[in-house]
Parts: sequence; structure tokens; C-alpha cells
Amino acid sequence: MGPTNLRHNPATRSLQAKASKAYASAGQGTLQEKYILEHLALVRHVVNKTTAHLTRVEDKDDLISAGTLGLVKAAHSFDPSRDVNFKTYAYIRIRGAVLDELRGRSFSPSMLHGHIRRVRTVYARLQTRLGRPPADEEMANELGVPVEQYYRTLEEARRQHFLSIHGLSDEQPVLGRFALADRGPSPQAVAERRETIQRMVAAIKELPPRDRTLLLLYYERDLTLKEVAAVLELTEGRVSQLHAAALFKLAMKLTEP
Repeated sequence: MGPTNLRHNPATRSLQAKASKAYASAGQGTLQEKYILEHLALVRHVVNKTTAHLTRVEDKDDLISAGTLGLVKAAHSFDPSRDVNFKTYAYIRIRGAVLDELRGRSFSPSMLHGHIRRVRTVYARLQTRLGRPPADEEMANELGVPVEQYYRTLEEARRQHFLSIHGLSDEQPVLGRFALADRGPSPQAVAERRETIQRMVAAIKELPPRDRTLLLLYYERDLTLKEVAAVLELTEGRVSQLHAAALFKLAMKLTEP
């Protein structure tokens, strides 16, 4: 959709208004209208994908405003002479702004910490006993809870920790698909990031096929949970549960010595 059609879309006009307000509050110089108009939909995409982990969506408008400000700042600071695609650059800045807006909020009750510690202990014990990662049903049975309750616990844990689980850093997606564009990382940081990505890829390969497919579709192919559900022929709710369980297994694998 080109800039002309975007101007006549009601949702886009709303985003345009947010962009103008964010731009004015940022005190910038000349508005990079072309970049902003062509990538307004990216703001909503990032917000929708981020809030797929959350139950509260009443403040999504605040997240869209934050993401739009990130887009405005990206348009202002983007250097076309650098070997970076603007969409990639904007994605990083938008996502960073949305995560900044969410940082510090509480997503789960304080008792969750104790529940997760118990789940981690039981997982490690079962894995030692079985000689393999335990299945979700085996975990629920060992914990003495229905499997649906086990999934709910992991979903709550995901909501609390998704800022760190969802990316290797505040500005990089979990599989390291996008290169940092704001500044050149140090050689040590590059080496550490490369090692982390290699460990993560190796850990993903050891997950059960369904979990591996789900994570790759969601992170590498950048599908939403709803789109992943369509591919796997499952409900979106079930995919959300399996996604939380897969992230937990991946986190346990990455913490192994």
C-alpha cells in the first residue's frame, strides 16, 4: 500500500496523528514523511506481536504511541548511506520503544516466583530420572496438577520474563535476525552474541519437532501466534500454551552447564 492510499485509511490517519504528535514532542527538525507513512503498519505489527504475550490489552494505545515515537526517531536518525535497510532499522527502534514502555510493569503475582522455582526443580529431577527432557504431560503429573494449569503457570512466567526471553538484548530478536544499526558493537560483544546465538540454535535443534517448528515459525519467519496456529492447525490458545512451554524448555537447556 502506497503513501497516497495510506492517507485515506482511518487506522493509518490515527497513526499519522500519533506520529505528528510524537514528532512535535520530540522537537525534531524536518519530518521524514515518506519513511513514516510507508512504515506505520510496522508499528501495529510490532505492538500486536508483543502483546500476544499479555492478557491486558486495554493500554495497547499507549504502546502504539510509544512505537510510533520510535518510528519517528528512526526516520529522523536514519542514514541512507549506511548498508542497512530502513525497515530493519525501524523495526529495531520501534520494538525498543515498545519494550521501554512495557519495562517495569508487573505481569504476574508475586507467588509466581515460588511456582516457577518448583517447576524448574521438578523439570531437572525428571530429566535426570528419565534421561531426556520430560514431556508436558509428565511434568504436570509430577507436579500433581492438570496440564492446563501447568501451561497457565508457564504462560504467566512468559509474561513476566518475556523482555529477556524474547530477545538476546533490548534491541535484538531471539534468533539474532537483525543487526544493530545504532552503533557498532565491540568485538567482544559480537563474539558473545555469536556464541549465544550458536548455543540457542543448537538448543532449538534438540527440542521436540513441534516445539522446534513453532519457535522457528514465530521468531525466524516472524509469524504471529494466530498465523502459527493456522500453519500447525491448532487453536491460537493452544499455540500460546505450547509456545510458553517451548520457551521454558529452551531456557532450561540454555542454563545447563
